[in-house]
Formats: sequence, structure tokens, C-alpha cells
Amino acid sequence: MFGLAEWKETQFYKDVKLEGKLETIPLLVKLGLSPEQIAKELEIDLESHKKSLNTNFSPRSLVRFKI
Repeated sequence: MFGLAEWKETQFYKDVKLEGKLETIPLLVKLGLSPEQIAKELEIDLESHKKSLNTNFSPRSLVRFKI
């Protein structure tokens, strides 16, 4: 049986945690945070998400992609 520490190390846990963070981006954009502020507060790498979106990571593009 998995303990909490082992569970947090699974790829599934990491993916779900990241997905939850990404789902908050439209709200943070509406609140007026910049992409840099969002990345800092959510503890995500701005550059890697710019590439995954294949966009300039503007607030409009984030809403368009519904992340």
C-alpha cells in the first residue's frame, strides 16, 4: 500500500497537481496578474508552458486556450 510520500512521487499525482494549477490561470488573468506573476505564484516554469502553448503567453492567449 502506498504511503503519502510514495503517492506524491507518482507521475499521476504530479500530473493532476499541475493540471489543477493550470486550471487556475484564467482566474488569475482576470485578476490582472502578469504571466510572470502567475508562474511565480503557481510555482510553474514560464518558459516550458510558453512552449507547450505554442504562443506568446499573453493573457488573451491563455483564455483562448482555456488553461
